[in-house]
Amino acid sequence: MVEGDLMSQTLTTKYGSIRGSEVDGVTRFLGIPYAAPLTAANRFLPAQLPQQWQGERDATAYGATVTQNPYRAPLDAIFGDARIAGDEQLNLNVWTPDVAGSAPVLVWIHGGAFVRGSGSIPTYDGTSFARNGVVCVTINYRVGALGFLDVGDETANIGIRDQIAALAWVQENISAFGGDPSRVTVAGQSAGAMSIGALLGSPLATGLFEAAILESGAAHHALSRTTARAVSTTLADIVGVELDREAFSAVAVDDLLAAEEALDARLRSTSDPASVREVLLNGMPFSPSIDGSVLPQAPLDAIRQGSASSVRLLVGTTTEENRLFLAPGGAIDRSEDGVLDRVAQSYGLPADASVRDLYQDEQDPTPGATLSALQTDWMFRIPAIRLAEAQHEAGGPPPHMYEFAWTSRALDGALGAAHSVDIPFFFNTLGTPGAERLTGPDAPQALADTMQSAWVSFIHGEAPGWEAYTPERRAVQRCRS
Repeated sequence: MVEGDLMSQTLTTKYGSIRGSEVDGVTRFLGIPYAAPLTAANRFLPAQLPQQWQGERDATAYGATVTQNPYRAPLDAIFGDARIAGDEQLNLNVWTPDVAGSAPVLVWIHGGAFVRGSGSIPTYDGTSFARNGVVCVTINYRVGALGFLDVGDETANIGIRDQIAALAWVQENISAFGGDPSRVTVAGQSAGAMSIGALLGSPLATGLFEAAILESGAAHHALSRTTARAVSTTLADIVGVELDREAFSAVAVDDLLAAEEALDARLRSTSDPASVREVLLNGMPFSPSIDGSVLPQAPLDAIRQGSASSVRLLVGTTTEENRLFLAPGGAIDRSEDGVLDRVAQSYGLPADASVRDLYQDEQDPTPGATLSALQTDWMFRIPAIRLAEAQHEAGGPPPHMYEFAWTSRALDGALGAAHSVDIPFFFNTLGTPGAERLTGPDAPQALADTMQSAWVSFIHGEAPGWEAYTPERRAVQRCRS
């Protein structure tokens, strides 16, 4: 069937036949379930295998997104609201250059602080990767309480388990889409990259991918089980239930989402801040926890001991990550030295001039810019370096590191080289809806072409175009026009 320049294409997966759409030589299959629908009975349980279907399934439109709250102001103006209703929330999307081929595969894990996001965000469109000979897969996974509630039982880290289920689906089915299951690169940004840090340290993910790209996230931010339980106890108190999965399953979805919105303020007003210090520092109450099963130990420790010693790594950050969290609402202009001193002390640093001397930029010596630089180092840059060093210590393939340094024109330049600005460059989707809210006008297409070319080389098993990182050389590629 042909509709203008849109053609349909059908193939058969393990679970049934699906019909996708083809445009300009790239075929896409959208909203494919990799697990059973999330009904009330199983929304707090590990993913179950999807049921086989009869006939031909339409895969020409994105599927439902996982249950989540929309972004709050001012970030809602940047990221919008891409929620799609439905129970078949555990789905994925595939873009392929040739269903009869055997191309390397990229599996993308979205960010969103473990409480938001989906694989259907327009800037994640995999068309450009497919045109460069890569089968691109983007996935959904459960977030918030549904994904990361830890009540102390044996089924914690549901969101990470979802990711593992999606990767297992790829191993079983991607050859039907023209992908090579032995050449899978998993990539992610922010919470997606932190998820990959967890996967690198998880015995349950062994063998599911051979390379990993971690953008603006590494292997530091996994909660101790004590902290995760304190978060879950607080959430149970807000919704008025006992601390177990069955009780949470009886809570209405809207009530659960409202409780998640109230959780941050409740944790910050706790009479025992030491019990949730990890959360107060990283601002993410829902994160992977060291549960003894998915994560037997802290991911970075596992990586240092060789849990991912066969995996090739590409790791990096943006230059000014935390401007995303300070500039849009004007907090960066309201910050004072006292705020900088308190944050430094919370990180275990001295509240004196040495911190300002270390992080103050001559071009912008304001307390807000200095605070952003300090937080960028603590949350993103240092964890990226520690991951590269851990992999080197384990004797794995020498990792490659990068820094995205291009300055966004968004918010009259106030956003800078902030968190998430690099995504439309990595995917080469500068012209898609929402990209300009991150980049501002006239973003350089040449930089997007250069970045994606480097990433494609890495996915194909080659060097991205620069020297590998070692503790002695500390080579880092700066990406800027």
